[in-house]
Amino acid sequence: MRSKANLKKLSLIALLALVIFAPNIYADDNLTKYPVRFAIASDRTGGHVPGIYGEIITEIERLRPDFVMTVGDQIEGYTDDTATLNAQWHEYDSIVARLTMPLYLTPGNHDILTDITEQVFRKFHGDPYYSFDYRVLHFIVLDVGRWESSKEIPEEQINWLINDLQNNQNVAYTFVFMHKPFWYETTAEGKPDTLHSLFVNYGVDAVFTGHFHEYFSGKYDGILYTGLGSSGAGTEPSPDGLLYHFGWVTVNGDGIHIAPIKKDAVLAWNVITAEDQKVIEPIRRFGLTLGEPVPVNNDLTITGARATVILNNTFSDNSLNDTVKWVVPENWTVEPEMLPIMVEAGDTGVCFFNVSCTGALYPVPECEFEFIYAPGKEITATNYLKIARQAECYPAKKVKIDGAIKEDFWGEPVTKFFASGGGDMTTEPVKFYFAHDKRNLYLAACCEESKMDSVKAEVTEHDGAIYGEDCVGYFIEPMIHSDTIYQIYFNPDGISFDQRIWKGEDGYADADREWNGDYKTKTVQGDNFWSIEVQIPIKQFGLKEIKAGDKMRLNFRRKQSRLNTAADWQTPIEYYADTYGFLIMK
Repeated sequence: MRSKANLKKLSLIALLALVIFAPNIYADDNLTKYPVRFAIASDRTGGHVPGIYGEIITEIERLRPDFVMTVGDQIEGYTDDTATLNAQWHEYDSIVARLTMPLYLTPGNHDILTDITEQVFRKFHGDPYYSFDYRVLHFIVLDVGRWESSKEIPEEQINWLINDLQNNQNVAYTFVFMHKPFWYETTAEGKPDTLHSLFVNYGVDAVFTGHFHEYFSGKYDGILYTGLGSSGAGTEPSPDGLLYHFGWVTVNGDGIHIAPIKKDAVLAWNVITAEDQKVIEPIRRFGLTLGEPVPVNNDLTITGARATVILNNTFSDNSLNDTVKWVVPENWTVEPEMLPIMVEAGDTGVCFFNVSCTGALYPVPECEFEFIYAPGKEITATNYLKIARQAECYPAKKVKIDGAIKEDFWGEPVTKFFASGGGDMTTEPVKFYFAHDKRNLYLAACCEESKMDSVKAEVTEHDGAIYGEDCVGYFIEPMIHSDTIYQIYFNPDGISFDQRIWKGEDGYADADREWNGDYKTKTVQGDNFWSIEVQIPIKQFGLKEIKAGDKMRLNFRRKQSRLNTAADWQTPIEYYADTYGFLIMK
């Protein structure tokens, strides 16, 4: 029988065997499987903006890097008053205390500028220049804040650096951190630099610096140089908009990968909860709506119109006290452009604005309002001004559907259209006509085409994808405010695509592709045009008769395949009737 002593001895041997023979998951050839990831905080001080650095530290913590580096200027410094320096370092340490991973500081000129500031730095954070290993990576931190070039660095630190580089040449990668970017004035201009020569000779792979409060980078003699900008120090946005940021480095089997990450890019997991979203979604859909559309004159101007903005605050328990603001394009006027309003929780607020337009109709003005959806959280609800053109629908007698559009009752056609984005029409000319009797709606269109052999009308079956070829299309709400519309398209051969569309309780459009309308159609193709006439019995829309003065909501378009473009009566083309104009029965 084995004694307890022998059992303990055997257990120790087994443990040693596991240590000796277990695979090393952090070996060099396992950087692919187990990458190293670290963050780099840049300058906090030098005209610093309070709070920014702490927010960046919070974002770094969310990413859980293996460790965090800095490139200097942690405190304002520039004083030998030890009480002030102590207070500043205590403040800094309280900011970074939220980090749950190791932090390695690089001193900057704000941190160490004199012997006294160096003594205080050592008291809080140890040696100002040092090195350490992380797995198969070697990291070197230099103290250069008191000098203006590589050749001014004291011989003692240079000798230490050479010795450290010589003793660590078998690592996978070597990184150097120092505050001032001497390399920007020398190496980046092809001039000699003491440090760069050492880095090349001893195989340094990447160098990180700060000090300039602006981001820049370059690769010289195979070494990746990165100048980090500001993590809270005074700065200006770069041409691409980069302002406050931190660095993110991944080292894997493919090498070293460096990326600046903009502040506010790393959000908390619960930044939007499911409960929040259930409030946000209806606010976006119904929080800010507009009343009846603004009428457009025949010359496409708007005069003396009133727009109604409705604020629906029934989706949250927070009262609102903010301003309705308008973004007003050229050629438009909105008075007033801003209007304060208070809306209690559970209530609805209404405000009115005078609008006019004397030039380009599109783009139309857009209004916005800040809704509080949770304590301390806001969302901007937006909506654009609804406008409504008017098309006239003339009484018809003795209608013959032959595609020729020759009868006098068709009246004046609609000829003014827009490109899909609201710009000038880019199709060839098109004319749309409308007529009616008591039981039928009549539609007609004539589409000019200078290259008739290019007309695309390949679909031969009902409900085929004719919306992808030459066609005319209509969106009709026969009964206003019913939220039920009918989309009907016809190609040059008279083949139709149609569906019934309605607005669901959630405010989104639903479609019934199985709905099929009853149409009598005839088309004509000439030397430089194609035309169509359509008879639509209105009983299939739930209407009994049409009489003078009746209105329908309407939008319509012509698509020209050869030019890959469309001519829209109103834009954008949507499945919501409040974006349409009116068809007026004469």
